[in-house]
Amino acid sequence: MREVAFIKQNKEKWLEFEQVISNKKKKSPDDIANLHIKIMNDLVYAQTYYPKSKVTSYLNKLAKSSFDKVYHAKRRDQNVFLYFFFDKVPLLAYQYRKYIYLSFAFFFICFFIGLLSTFNDESFARQILGNEYVDQTIENIESGDAMAIYKGGSNWGTFIGIYNHNQRIGLNMFLSGLFLGLGTGYYIVVNAIMVAVFQAFFYQYNSLFDSLKGIWIHGTYEIFGIIIEAATGYIIGASILFPGTLKRFESFKKGVRDAFYIFISTIPFTLAAAFLEGYVTRYSNTMPTIFCFAIIFFSLGTIGYYYLILPFKVAKKHQLR
Repeated sequence: MREVAFIKQNKEKWLEFEQVISNKKKKSPDDIANLHIKIMNDLVYAQTYYPKSKVTSYLNKLAKSSFDKVYHAKRRDQNVFLYFFFDKVPLLAYQYRKYIYLSFAFFFICFFIGLLSTFNDESFARQILGNEYVDQTIENIESGDAMAIYKGGSNWGTFIGIYNHNQRIGLNMFLSGLFLGLGTGYYIVVNAIMVAVFQAFFYQYNSLFDSLKGIWIHGTYEIFGIIIEAATGYIIGASILFPGTLKRFESFKKGVRDAFYIFISTIPFTLAAAFLEGYVTRYSNTMPTIFCFAIIFFSLGTIGYYYLILPFKVAKKHQLR
């Protein structure tokens, strides 16, 4: 369809919604939702056939306004906290799912590089983890308590210290997106290789099972959260590099805002990881093995569901494609 015909065919619908947005015309919530879906379909069509046209930019702005209008009543009637975590963030995770997948893929590529490096170079673990840590851990393994390093300090002190450390890493990943995502990539390389070296090191000293049972009690939320935080950095970087139909600065502002909302959603998981490390991991060698793995699989199930499954359910509910 020619652009002129496309505009003529849909102009009345767009003008009608402009009146609804400006409160000059009243519509029921269901009618507004239906108009929003139609406008989204028109935007997809325009992006496909008229990507550099002014009508595409116009529809982009109208779609954003329609989204705000559709969900304004829900935000007002629904608990703000519940809306943010179970509506807004899942929709953003769905919208930016390719960056989450990219973050997972890059993390595991770096993880396997770390494994291969450790198995092929005896000194690699010391280069990454440090001589003091390696020597102390070897001593702990030989004394029969591979996880002894997690028993130092008070529960509360460990919780606070670990939370501060992990949250700082996450914030660095988020802010590093300002450097086109390259800084975020650097942090992923460092952390993925460190995790791989850690596991390979315990395998080499016949303590892999003890490390899996202990470390991943808190590590499931911690590492999964780091991967999601890295995705926020990639979102910011992409908003600068690939503005699409938006002006670059507008794309950047939208990218930072959306990435920040996703970043905020990781904080409860970071807190949970710090709590588990401070109060539970230190007892992993005395707890029943089934209890340790129950915590690990529960953690994996909850965070995996939140970022990988719930977004599709919420998007389907809102009829997004």
